[in-house]
This record gives sequence, structure tokens and C-alpha cells, in this order.
Amino acid sequence: MAGRLSIITGATSGVGLATAKVLAAAKSNLVLVCRNREKALPIREELMNAYGVDVDIVVSDFSRMSEVRQAAETILNQYQTIDVIINSVGLHSTRKRYNEDGIELCFAVNHLGIFLFTKLLLPRLVAQGHGRIIQVNSEGHRFSGVKLKDINFKKRIYTGLKGYGQSKTAQLLTMQVISEQLKSSHVTINACHPGAVKTAIGSNNGFLYRFFFKHVTSHFLKNPVISGQAIHYLAAAPELEGVSGRFFHLTIDELPAKHAIDPVMARKVYDLSMEMVGLNDE
Repeated sequence: MAGRLSIITGATSGVGLATAKVLAAAKSNLVLVCRNREKALPIREELMNAYGVDVDIVVSDFSRMSEVRQAAETILNQYQTIDVIINSVGLHSTRKRYNEDGIELCFAVNHLGIFLFTKLLLPRLVAQGHGRIIQVNSEGHRFSGVKLKDINFKKRIYTGLKGYGQSKTAQLLTMQVISEQLKSSHVTINACHPGAVKTAIGSNNGFLYRFFFKHVTSHFLKNPVISGQAIHYLAAAPELEGVSGRFFHLTIDELPAKHAIDPVMARKVYDLSMEMVGLNDE
């Protein structure tokens, strides 16, 4: 990874931050994509001072597609070569919430924002003839398929597991289509469950959720450094050259749930996602 450029979304906490530290130690230059510049600044200084790498910050709220577009444009204008994209931004909500466009928030952040960001940067990777994309996914995709006619939970009861599961399943389904599109290139895209680790995901939820997480759940979770190490492997391992469209549980190649690998549904979710973010493949 020495001298390569890694772009990490959700880079100021949890899996994203752990990955940034591991990759900086491996001498990769970094672009930290995050919502809060003030939170990112001391992280930037720490990584630069400790490892002597270049670290830049791009601010973007992935619930807002306009900000995702702006972040991608900034990166394309500032960097001629992009070696690795790690999409670790994520959200878990115990109640139904919507973004400014009326899209259910987990679906907007965990899937659509990442989908748009990836699609906007992909042409650069294809043109340069190399690159790896890693979608930080979750075993949580097993909790729910994608309901094409009710993405926004207008007709069904919302639960945190269903909203989260739908968003992660959508990411895995669209990854299949993107991987197929990249077949003739030297660019790969894979997904990774980062393990049962402590992160800040869900910190936007209410007191009871946060209390239970702090005093019960967190005691069973591991240090997110194991996630950073696994993602480092997926980003750098020579033996993974050309490996694409796979789901890894840390570094173990694993079969996703059946509803997350249906090729017909994959195409439908991909087409819907393209429509929702205002893109076309022409």
C-alpha cells in the first residue's frame, strides 16, 4: 500500500477510523471522507505525524446526494489516481426516519449514497486500469430482502433490523451488477462484513438503545482493529488480484443469503438505484 491513495468514507470512527490507522501504518496516503471536519482534523494530524503519510479531508453527509456528488467531484479534481475506495460510512436507526428527499435514511446512507459515490468515481479507476473497491457490508443483510414497491416503509412496519438489512442487501445486489460491468477491466469490487466490533453505529438512536449498547452489547464486541486489518488484506493482497463480486466475513470468502445474490433482483435494484440517484449508463 506504500504510496497508494486510499479513500475511506465514514473515516472518523469505528471501522473507518481503524482502517485509516492500519492503512496509514502501511504507508498509504489517505482521503478521509466524513461529515465533521472538526472531528477529522486531529485524526489527520495524528496519522500524518505518526506515519508520515499525506492525509486530506473531504466533508460530505451521505444522506444528501448533492453532497455526495460534490465530494466525488472534489476527489476527481484533486487526485489523478485512486487506488482503493473503502466505503465504511453506515447508519442504524431504530425508528423510521427520512432524508431531505423523503428516502428512508438507512437506505439513503448505507446504500444510495455509497452507490452514487462509487459510480461517480468508477470511470477514473477504469480509465487508469486498476483499483479495488471494498463495500463494508454486514451479516445484517440476512435480516431482510429488498421490497421494491415499498423501499421507504410506507406500507409495512419499520424495525431497525429490517431497515438496516434492506440497505445492506441492496448494496450486495448492486455490487453484483457493478462487478459484472467491470469484468473486462482491472478494477474489482467486493464486500466485507467487518466482524462483531465496537463502533459508533446506532449512536443516533435514543437513550435506551445507547444505554443497552454501552452496558450490555459492547462487552461482547471486539476491537475494530481486526476490521482494519481484514480490509487492509482485501485492499492489498496479491492473491486477490482479479477477485470481484465476493462477500468476505473479515477475510473468509462467504456465501451471502439467497435473497442477496438473486441476479434478477440484482438488476431490478440496480436499475431502481440508478433512477433514484439520477444516473444512467449511457
